[in-house]
Amino acid sequence: MNELKLTIEHINPAVLWGANNDHFEVIKKQYPKLKIVARGNEIKILGDDAELNLFQDKMNKLIQHVEKFDSLNSNDVSRILGSSIQEPSTELNGDKSTTGEVIVFGPNGIMVKARTANQRRMVDTIATNDIVFAIGPAGTGKTYTAVALAVRSLKNKEVKRIILTRPAVEAGENLGFLPGDLKEKIDPYLRPLYDALDDMIPADKLKTYLENRTIEIAPLAFMRGRTLDNCFVILDEAQNATDMQLKMFLTRMGPSAKFIVTGDVTQIDLPKKQQSGLHTALRILTDIKGIDIIYLTGEDVVRHKLVRKILAAYGDIQ
Repeated sequence: MNELKLTIEHINPAVLWGANNDHFEVIKKQYPKLKIVARGNEIKILGDDAELNLFQDKMNKLIQHVEKFDSLNSNDVSRILGSSIQEPSTELNGDKSTTGEVIVFGPNGIMVKARTANQRRMVDTIATNDIVFAIGPAGTGKTYTAVALAVRSLKNKEVKRIILTRPAVEAGENLGFLPGDLKEKIDPYLRPLYDALDDMIPADKLKTYLENRTIEIAPLAFMRGRTLDNCFVILDEAQNATDMQLKMFLTRMGPSAKFIVTGDVTQIDLPKKQQSGLHTALRILTDIKGIDIIYLTGEDVVRHKLVRKILAAYGDIQ
């Protein structure tokens, strides 16, 4: 009789084993010839080599499923133990408006998808371009889709880190002195990025990622002097970056990085005498191979139906 030891990493063992260890009991019944002991994130298995090899293969598939979808139910367990992993249905309560490839599965069964043609273009073009500009008015899902693509890359181990940044520019109001430490001062500017991450990563895992800097959220000024490699980087609200800031950001790119730059040229909050660097970048980078520019429109607005009408009234969309 031989012994196999497995260590569960990057996932919550409670999700793998199920409520009241229901999944664990199913797994044990599937392999009656093995003695299986699980303590915390360690599994010890005793049995002959053939059974151990089969068990290890199936356990790896169960763990991969949890890593990708952040959930595991009894049907998943039965399917994976009996055959190879199949992707779950991408239908969400039969809502045809959200059909299409799931970008990432979030907590509680949330399925994040490209919901419009231009969001779909963002998904497709990041596979063949290392820098993508997503330009469009509020509510078109450009930031949300970009964050979903970053989370997918992290889950698929295509990158080691996610870096999210935006200029710390006030939107027409004067916030004045903000109390607290540096993080507390800049968090209000970065809140939209946290909101997107909350939909895609379980709270406990997101907390760990933020603490160990697997996911880093920081103002654009903090990027100066760095080389950003083996990571997925998003610059949000790029219309509020100056020429020098945007040039600085784009030249931080390491050999194995993906960059998405999002912006809305109708909502520039820079001082009147300061030019938006996004206008310059869109003009001079258009024909460079490896860079793609996606323009989202009023047809891509996915917030409340009134948002599109409000944007039209303000002249932001036609």
